Amino acid sequence: MAARPDPVPLLDAGFPHLKSRVIERTGHFYYQDKDDLLWERVRKRLRATGLSDSGAYLTLLDDPISGPAEWGKLEAEITIGETFFFRYAEQFAALRETILPEIIARKAATRRLRIWSAGCATGAEPYSLAILANEILGENLGTWRVSIIGTDINDSFLKAARQARFGKWALRSMPEEQRQRYFTEAGKDQWDVRREFRSLVRFERHNLLSLLDGTSPLELTDFDLILCRNVLIYFHPDTVTGIVGALRDRLDNDGWMLLGHAEPNPVFATMMQALSLPGTVAYRRGAGDAPLPVPAPLQPKTTLQEWKPLLPESKPEAPAHRPAIPRLPKAPQKVPAFPAPQTAGSLLGDIRARADAADFAAAADLCRKALIAEPLNAALHFYQGLVLRALRHPDEAEKSFLKSLYLDKNFAMAHYHLGLLLLSEGKTAPGRRSLTHAAQSVSALDDDCPLAEGDGVTAKELRDLIRIHLDAATPSKRKA
Repeated sequence: MAARPDPVPLLDAGFPHLKSRVIERTGHFYYQDKDDLLWERVRKRLRATGLSDSGAYLTLLDDPISGPAEWGKLEAEITIGETFFFRYAEQFAALRETILPEIIARKAATRRLRIWSAGCATGAEPYSLAILANEILGENLGTWRVSIIGTDINDSFLKAARQARFGKWALRSMPEEQRQRYFTEAGKDQWDVRREFRSLVRFERHNLLSLLDGTSPLELTDFDLILCRNVLIYFHPDTVTGIVGALRDRLDNDGWMLLGHAEPNPVFATMMQALSLPGTVAYRRGAGDAPLPVPAPLQPKTTLQEWKPLLPESKPEAPAHRPAIPRLPKAPQKVPAFPAPQTAGSLLGDIRARADAADFAAAADLCRKALIAEPLNAALHFYQGLVLRALRHPDEAEKSFLKSLYLDKNFAMAHYHLGLLLLSEGKTAPGRRSLTHAAQSVSALDDDCPLAEGDGVTAKELRDLIRIHLDAATPSKRKA
């Protein structure tokens, strides 16, 4: 017997209007050049509702009674919720060693700690923060008002987050000893977050676009710390700038912000003070030039040695082209204008600090000095390419990236940024080739394997970003 034809047609006449409504409501510019992917998600809802086309589905979405619930179901289809506990070990190390101790020392008089996890998906991030705050405050926890809120646009994610039950994939970076300490077993390969950590967290539905139109709840303000990671890459660049600025305005004086690694933006350093911490960049509102205080220990329940297993144990050793970056002191200081003679490896840390603070001219000067000492260092040529691109010298930036790849043909981030540069210069074919080479260089790596000079970006995240840029650079999809 012949298979029954699919009752849902391909890309009907009403789909462009539906797509524009979806992007307008969610801000997910990610789907602007991905008709096939969005249509695949829409078709699931068409089948579920028994409707025949996009026009009929839009009528349902506009229905004052049934529409809000259906919007929630559609948003659940089109949002991405990959998450796991203590994701981006470098950022959680910065939270444990610098950011949270500074906040706790500064807020000792009020004993109030407010944290917002924006775009929290199924809740691993806010629960990770609750565990961290519990361990740092120790016996003092009961005398503090700790409030951690996780928000997301996806109702199904929030429902799962409130249940606080996770599988082994979400706990993959956590050794068994920590798993037993922070969770209770709830069946085969399932674990529940312990009550003492759950009590610090609440979850609410929130659309980040509401920060731009004035409809965001007023109680979302005066935060000591805001995390917005793995969310902004799906928005239009102009929207990203507006959202980050609005999040900054929701911080308390001297509050901190952590953003995702995948799409760094020099503009952020003009909106807030950028601080280079070991392995990551953090931002502060209104901190000026004051150094970070060195807080006194607050009776932690665990020692530093006990905390180390929270960081992924299988992190690969740095390749030969990545010089060691020295850890900054507890109270970071500005990079001196004329640094004393240093090795290329130590200068690399200064280069990154200068670039993170949008001081690209100084970063370029440091690159030149470092390359005199080590002209065959692929990482230094890579950073020189990034800095020269920021200074709007595309031809010189391209040469630097090519030198880096001559020295290390499998340098994924160099292939990736060279591809972005070429695409921005209208060189579509070579740009696509460079992005394809970047994808091929990480094709055999595990999804959660961090990439050299990727500032925390994993192999899967790079593959996803490359797919976005390749789709956008495909002529047939740009016309759609």
